[in-house]
Amino acid sequence: TVPLGFDIDAPRWDQSTFMGRLKHFLNITDPRTVLVREEELDRAKALVESCRAGLVPPGSTQEQLLYAKKLYDSAFHPDTGEKMNLIGRMSFQVPGGMALTGCMLQFYRTVPAVVFWQWMNQSFNAIVNYTNRNAASPVSLRQIGVAYVTATSTALATAVGLNLYTKRAPPLLARWVPFAAVAAANCVNIPLMRQQEIINGIMVTDGDNNELGLSRRAAVKGIAQVVISRVTMAAPGMIILPIIMERLEKFPFMQRIRVLHGPLQVLLCGGFLLFMVPAACALFPQRCSLALADLELELRDSIVAKHRDKVPHVYFNKGL
Repeated sequence: TVPLGFDIDAPRWDQSTFMGRLKHFLNITDPRTVLVREEELDRAKALVESCRAGLVPPGSTQEQLLYAKKLYDSAFHPDTGEKMNLIGRMSFQVPGGMALTGCMLQFYRTVPAVVFWQWMNQSFNAIVNYTNRNAASPVSLRQIGVAYVTATSTALATAVGLNLYTKRAPPLLARWVPFAAVAAANCVNIPLMRQQEIINGIMVTDGDNNELGLSRRAAVKGIAQVVISRVTMAAPGMIILPIIMERLEKFPFMQRIRVLHGPLQVLLCGGFLLFMVPAACALFPQRCSLALADLELELRDSIVAKHRDKVPHVYFNKGL
């Protein structure tokens, strides 16, 4: 049965702690949700919206409502409520990321292979970054194109340059080149894709979600946290897995099954990402906060004039 006063939007776990956020993102980044049919996703959205309106369908159980909320959070944008494209969802990070990361780590020896897989990865990242932006700040097609071209160029320049530089270096260093390229591209791609937020600011609210104004400093903090999360998401697999493969490939049985090295790396990448996607998303609260004293002077004065000392912190959605 549904408990009296049940709030479908109330977090199931404490979002002020890392473990609470980890449980939350383990739930909504579950890769199995990408297999759910569109009709079921639409039914989940309708059920969530009914609950928000106080109209819980007769016979509904709390378990059914929580599962509907899981599907809703995995497939619909938190700002707009619109269904996100499949490739851009965080629940697709494991299947999509494991394929691309595994191929980048496997095919790192030749320049054409490096160029192709870095281009594929940045195309994937551009879709993910656009899908998970703060939707309150519109992005033009021109800005998307500039961000995509710049990030791809950065990744290719880093990967190809380091690939040539490490020809005479120990083999393990060459295996780490893809991670350097991915990290550099993330530092460029995400801020460019979300540049409107930095230029115009993003809406900040008080603790009761009452809008207070636009803040550029809030945008910078949110985007910086997203960059750190994305680099952290990729780091363990792209740093530790090359060490593992470097050791494994010295064994005779591994030298006899070279054709399976690629599929093996893809599967191992999936193992890393299965935990790292929710862990990286959980590093910082989704509902980010900023002290009133850290806001722009004009916005701070405006809030103090209206609310005096009743708003010590402001809140905003940092994106993913």
